[in-house]
Amino acid sequence: MSYTTYFEKAVAAQKVFLGLTKERITEVLLALADGLIAHTDAIISANQQDLDRMDPADAKYDRLKLTPQRIEDIAAEVRNVANLESPVGRVLEEKDMPNGLHIAKVSVPLGVVGVIYEARPNVTVDVFSLCFKTGNVAVLKGGSDASYTNEAIYEVIHHVLGDNGINADVVVLLPAEREATEALLNASGYVDVLIPRGSQGLINYVRQNSKVPVIETGAGIVHTYGDASADADMLGKIVFNSKTRRPSVCNTLDCLIVHQDLLPLLGQIAAPLIDKQVQLFADEASYQALDGSYPAELLLPAEPEHFGTEFLSLKMAIKTVASLGEALDHISRYGSKHSEAIVSQDPDNIERFLNSVDAAAVYANTSTAFTDGAQFGLGAEIGISTQKLHARGPMGLAELTSYKWVVRGNGQTRS
Repeated sequence: MSYTTYFEKAVAAQKVFLGLTKERITEVLLALADGLIAHTDAIISANQQDLDRMDPADAKYDRLKLTPQRIEDIAAEVRNVANLESPVGRVLEEKDMPNGLHIAKVSVPLGVVGVIYEARPNVTVDVFSLCFKTGNVAVLKGGSDASYTNEAIYEVIHHVLGDNGINADVVVLLPAEREATEALLNASGYVDVLIPRGSQGLINYVRQNSKVPVIETGAGIVHTYGDASADADMLGKIVFNSKTRRPSVCNTLDCLIVHQDLLPLLGQIAAPLIDKQVQLFADEASYQALDGSYPAELLLPAEPEHFGTEFLSLKMAIKTVASLGEALDHISRYGSKHSEAIVSQDPDNIERFLNSVDAAAVYANTSTAFTDGAQFGLGAEIGISTQKLHARGPMGLAELTSYKWVVRGNGQTRS
């Protein structure tokens, strides 16, 4: 099948939603959640074929790996999406004009949504469920690393759609080969918007080469600033959770910025990381503070390239600063506008941080691990946008809609 045929089928499938009620869409998504659980063994078997081709030391390995519990979690997110209120058809604004016209601003689907992603098979389910709930057709281009898993999940989706008498072209999975990526980047006139999910290299490539409008979901170069007034126990728990919960995801902590007044407590703050064998790249001041208390084989001097790096592993940089202003300057220089946090007991410093940092999500006294569609009450996410046009942060149902103006009159003409 030619790539154009895939895109033509996707465009034609938009009509399916004209005959589906919101209640019916909810029923189908709940059936999909059940179907994923029922086909756990088949999905795990396919996933193992993909895992067997990847080095376990690869940062993408954890993102690729599925377990029965992870499939349960994916199904739970589908149920969350199913039970959320659809934003489609919502009247965002309306008014009566002096000439008698009634004007309403009404939310509508984006149309055909293309997503390019790497070794993240959960994205196959997340994107479909969010798009289906909002009346969008999904065109998926997964990476070759996850091709067996994506196909297995895609088969479950198609099976559920077929059982419910729905045209399966409302979701299209393109072949894993690179040529399909190029075709999708050039699918102007078929695909309304393209969302890349993956490494900074992938995102940059899509942004630079796509003829389709792109919503950029950027890399997560994430900082947590320990202010002079920070509670050391709180900071240690937050750093541990932010760094070690799932090291391979984009909301994971990459750099701890620590006020110099906290250096005597830095060994206490970093101690929980030892159990997880977190490798630290410490600047001169923090290195001296940790030398002797943190394992020598895990403590290395920081090089310039360690700042501004998304590690996606159990590695973390440490930067010492003399003031909040210096911390803000470091984040401005090295951050990716994804997620940034402050741990502090100073209300003024907290407010200055929250108001000054230019990021999609800013936190005070909590972990950046919460930058996640489900944790924000969105059910799931299609990506975390680091740009400012249209959508920012975790993109849920509302972010998959645009709007149109509906104007009703009774014969008015304009002079």
